[in-house]
Amino acid sequence: MTTAIPSSSATGQPAPLTHEFTMRFTSTPRGARLARRLASQRLESCGHPYGTRVNDETTLIVAELAGNAVRHGHVPGRDFRLRLELRRACLRVEITDTRAERRPPSAVAEPPPSAESGRGLWLVSQLALRWGVAARADGPGKMVWAEVGT
Repeated sequence: MTTAIPSSSATGQPAPLTHEFTMRFTSTPRGARLARRLASQRLESCGHPYGTRVNDETTLIVAELAGNAVRHGHVPGRDFRLRLELRRACLRVEITDTRAERRPPSAVAEPPPSAESGRGLWLVSQLALRWGVAARADGPGKMVWAEVGT
């Protein structure tokens, strides 16, 4: 599932890319924490300071998707990758891992209050303009992505 980034021009072309950040992390809880912290720092340096809606929501989305990549997409000896793509009206988060057979559901419902887990993707679905899963273009596995309005 792929969705185009919102266009800001009458020609239908995507808004120009203003910032991009890509990095691989070890598929460990420590790698997931580092991905979250670096995403927040990158957003701060791109004009979305700590404590703003864009920084807070994107950091939460990165934390959840990176945590899922470590928990459910881990393949021994393989890393996961974080990519942030900032355009004028939209910030796209992409997390890739190498485990193609473990895909998140395409629709998530709010878990009952008594549930001990299952809130992460529901939160992503509530914070993101759009989110989805696609086959990884550059190797085995999948990419889970989410877009946040700026």
